[in-house]
Amino acid sequence: MLLRPDPTFYPSARLAMQAPPETLAYVATLNANGNGRPDALAVVDVDPKSPTYSSLVGRVEMPKAGDELHHFGWNACSSALCPYAPHPHLERRYLIVPGLRSSRIHVIDTKPNPRKPQIVKVIEPEEVAARAGYSRPHTIHCGPDGIYVSALGSPEGDGPGGIFILDHYTFDVLGRWEVDRGPQFLSYDFWWHLGHDTMLTSEWGTPNMVEDGIKPELLFEGKYGRHVHVWDLRRRRQLQALDAGAEQQMVLELRPAHDPSKPYGFVGVVVSLKDLSASVWLWHRENGKWGLKKVIEIPAEPAEVDALPPLLKGFKAVPPLITDINLSLDDRWLYVSCWATGELRQYDVSDPFNPKLTGSVRLGGIASRAAHPRNPQRQLNGGPQMVEVSRDGRRIYFTNSLYRAWDEQFYPEGIRSWMAKAIASPEGGLTIDPGFFLEFDDVRAHQVHLEGGDSSSDSYCYS
Repeated sequence: MLLRPDPTFYPSARLAMQAPPETLAYVATLNANGNGRPDALAVVDVDPKSPTYSSLVGRVEMPKAGDELHHFGWNACSSALCPYAPHPHLERRYLIVPGLRSSRIHVIDTKPNPRKPQIVKVIEPEEVAARAGYSRPHTIHCGPDGIYVSALGSPEGDGPGGIFILDHYTFDVLGRWEVDRGPQFLSYDFWWHLGHDTMLTSEWGTPNMVEDGIKPELLFEGKYGRHVHVWDLRRRRQLQALDAGAEQQMVLELRPAHDPSKPYGFVGVVVSLKDLSASVWLWHRENGKWGLKKVIEIPAEPAEVDALPPLLKGFKAVPPLITDINLSLDDRWLYVSCWATGELRQYDVSDPFNPKLTGSVRLGGIASRAAHPRNPQRQLNGGPQMVEVSRDGRRIYFTNSLYRAWDEQFYPEGIRSWMAKAIASPEGGLTIDPGFFLEFDDVRAHQVHLEGGDSSSDSYCYS
């Protein structure tokens, strides 16, 4: 136990922005090549002054194959400094890395050598099922009172999905979080407003709806998620279901304002059945009630039929497919990944009701196959997918693999996986860093987290 708080914990996002720059990134990588090897957590050197910059410097393989590593997170973060936190002397040391397909959860120690992390515990799917009744763990967030884990559904692959809690010290599964879920059935992401005792959850689909790829019959019947649920965080009860509308399908990544005095946030919607556009919505509280408003819409892009996968040929267009969003710690810049068109967008959201497009870069894409400046002659596939922003907001890292079954539907030739970096101007605008480009050969890179924290790893209780 530490005698004083971990130095990577900060009372406010404003103070976290003054932290030293990151030197390492941890990246979940998926083995999708059918050779029986396990997935792995990769360690990437992101220090421009290092001789191994933009290269792999460490790797830890999972003990079994078939996990499909997806979203992972730290065991502890700045939420440990909240005034009601019962664990103020935790340290940011362990990465909690779930297998979305296997339902196995790995606890990985990043000390004493951050370049050589080690697995110290494995939570088997049987324990998750027995203690919480869930499977397919998806998202990890470190809360002031425990480690929160979202799950897509039941052990049988149906619903409902929800949230369960791990103990901060032993990593034991404590149990299901919900006391009264109300109408909530589908699950995906979750986040909170700690200063307002409010949690938000989003919706994708049950395991049976998503594990084999998008099912067109379910999509066009509007069966995928379309709601954001509002919860009483302390009482663990569902309060409201905010409806984006029947045409909006797959309400995924949630990004609340980092300033705890601001009761709003953004959520990305993958596709509209009306015109294949994608959108970003603002949730906000006014007069004691929560509302949902579309604030960004990105249209589909016309394309030649020969450039399209079978799933899209009939539409003669590429939908943007917003698969991730991220908000800088000063709550000013919102980054939006358009995985199918290959575009990463930057918006000024100083006025959250009226975002302004301020920057855009392209890599990959179904039709465009945009190249990286390091090798302008080589076409890339995949597109900006998982995006992570440094604490000071100047560096944006992104990878290009979404989910194995969905990768194959939209990029049937096979994802050639890479990780890239963009530089953000303080006054707006994006450029690709020509000196940072990492290819992963026979594995696919997914989520990125940065050493010491980043823009999607911590919650703050002070402004």
